[in-house]
Amino acid sequence: MNGLGNEILVVDLRQGGQLPSVEGIRHIAGQPATSFDQMMVLAPPRTPGTDAWVTIFNADGSEAAACGNGTRCIGWFEQERTGKRRLIFETHAGMHTVSVKDIAAITVDMGEPRFGWADIPLAEPFHDTRAIELQIGPIDNPVLHSPSVVNVGNPHVIFWAEKPIASYDLARFGPLIENHPLFPERANVTLAEVTSRSTMAIRTWERGAGLTQACGTAACAAAVSAMRKRLVDRNVTVALPGGPLAIEWADDNHILMTGPVAFEHEGSLPALPAAAAIPENETALSPRAV
Repeated sequence: MNGLGNEILVVDLRQGGQLPSVEGIRHIAGQPATSFDQMMVLAPPRTPGTDAWVTIFNADGSEAAACGNGTRCIGWFEQERTGKRRLIFETHAGMHTVSVKDIAAITVDMGEPRFGWADIPLAEPFHDTRAIELQIGPIDNPVLHSPSVVNVGNPHVIFWAEKPIASYDLARFGPLIENHPLFPERANVTLAEVTSRSTMAIRTWERGAGLTQACGTAACAAAVSAMRKRLVDRNVTVALPGGPLAIEWADDNHILMTGPVAFEHEGSLPALPAAAAIPENETALSPRAV
C-alpha cells in the first residue's frame, strides 16, 4: 500500500510464520515487488480492546516507534477485513486510534507531542526546543539554522526555510543531520515552508529510509512546531511531495492526522533469509503481505 506515495508493506503475522531479521528486512526492501519505506508487522493484540500489536521497520532494518502513513494503511486494511470503522493499534509509541470514513479520509490520533530535550532525545540540554543551536553551512553565513525539535513517536528536526524548499539539497545534508551526534537515536530531517496561517509545505529525509514522497509523523512534527512558534493556526494543511495531509492539534493535546491511502497489490513473501528468533510475546510472520 502507500500513503501519498510513502511505500508501506503491511505484513500480517497473526496466522503464524517467521519474524524477519534485519538482513531479511533489507532483503525484502531490496526486491522490486516488495520494496518499501516502512514495513508494518501486525501481531495479535497484547492489550484487550485493541486490534493488533504493530512493530514498524524502516527499509534499513531499524525499528521505528511510529509511522503515520503506515497507520492509515493498516487502518484501511483492517477496516476492509473486518468492517470496523474505528480501530486501535498498539505500538512502541503507545495506542493509536484510527477512524475510517473512506479510503480518502482516514484519521489517526497520533498522541501527544513531546518537546523536552531528553524526550526527543538530544545528547545535550536545550531549554527551548522551538529553536536549538544547529546550523548547516558556514558559521558566519549558514544555509539553514535554529531548527525546532520534537518527538511524535520518533525524533524530528525541522528547519524553517527562508526560500522555496525545493531549492535546498536535502539529499546531501539530510543524512548528515540524521546521524549528527546531537541525535543519539538519529532523527528525521524536515524542511518546512509556511505559506499562510493554514497552509505549509515540507520535504523530509526520513530516518532509515531517505528521501520520501510523504512522512506522516514529519507532517505532524512540522505542524505542531509551527503552531508552537505561532506561525500557523491549530488546523493546518501540510503539502508533501506526494500530496496534502490535514493536521489538527486538538485541545486535549493530541495530534489528529487525516489523509488518504492507496492499495497497490498483495501476494506471498518467499522464505526469509537469516530469520531471527521470535521475541517473547510476539508471534511469527505469516506469508500474507499487502
